[in-house]
Amino acid sequence: MSVTTARPARSHGATSPLRSRQAVRNFLEGQALTPADLSMVLLVTEEQADRPMPTVTVRELPAVMREARALGIRSVKVFAESTERDASGEFSVTPDALMARAVRAAKDAEPGIAVMTETCLCSYTDTGHCYVTDRNGRPDIDATIDVTSRQAVTHAASGADIVGPASMVLGTTKGTRKALNDAGHESVSIMPHVIFWSCLYDGFRLTMGATPKAGVDREFQISPGKPEQFIDTSLQLVGDGADMLLLEPAMFSADVLAELKKRTLAPLFPFSVSGEYTTLSTVDSKTGKRDVRRLVELFTMLKRAGAEASITYAALDIARYLSD
Repeated sequence: MSVTTARPARSHGATSPLRSRQAVRNFLEGQALTPADLSMVLLVTEEQADRPMPTVTVRELPAVMREARALGIRSVKVFAESTERDASGEFSVTPDALMARAVRAAKDAEPGIAVMTETCLCSYTDTGHCYVTDRNGRPDIDATIDVTSRQAVTHAASGADIVGPASMVLGTTKGTRKALNDAGHESVSIMPHVIFWSCLYDGFRLTMGATPKAGVDREFQISPGKPEQFIDTSLQLVGDGADMLLLEPAMFSADVLAELKKRTLAPLFPFSVSGEYTTLSTVDSKTGKRDVRRLVELFTMLKRAGAEASITYAALDIARYLSD
């Protein structure tokens, strides 16, 4: 007896979107990327200089913030260098440090834009490490938690809406939450960084003087081959009081982003780091415009995977491109 395999009946009247008119294809395209899906990275330096990544000064911040608002960008991520460094990173907690001045300038210019900061020590320690070291050169966990927490309070007092413990030293999120609450900043959110080790960070490190002098990679960052550790650490941080999570590098975090979306209600923000900016976008030598089409595709994918927004150096360029 022969067996005939039934073929699915083709629906009468159905038209493949690939063969539809352009108007119908646009209608069926799905949710597109918008400037509101982007957070702009601001690398703040005391003076303009020739560096691997674009930077701004405090004087230039108001104009940049106004353009971001006009284009529909709703948040910025502020990093600032420091010319003052020592073994303890204490300069990071002073109210006249560049980071504090940058936060005030950004918030004064556009109060409606959320200002996020990095609370880390790599630009403040003389070793370039993200943590304080003891007399043997090993991480001093208690000292790191203490100075990181006080740094977060300084940022909050300057107007930061979201602070970001970035050393991956467990305990900094819990310590930051307590310090913020004790200082009356209960409404300030915490977004710790969860980081895969990568060579994509070099542009940022060279620009902000954040390269470890010993040439040792960040020992608390996670091996790219251990996604389960990344997810476990992320969930621990949520348990420690994180309101949201920053995942980096963005282009290598899509799998853990999608998995975390199933496991936590905390908003997730992939951070597209310096190496992604320099390799996935180029500047036209004739027009001076940056070609951001590859980045648009990346951030569309990350939005599809569950990103609340993507943090990128190219936010202004992409917003201009989308508006065109």
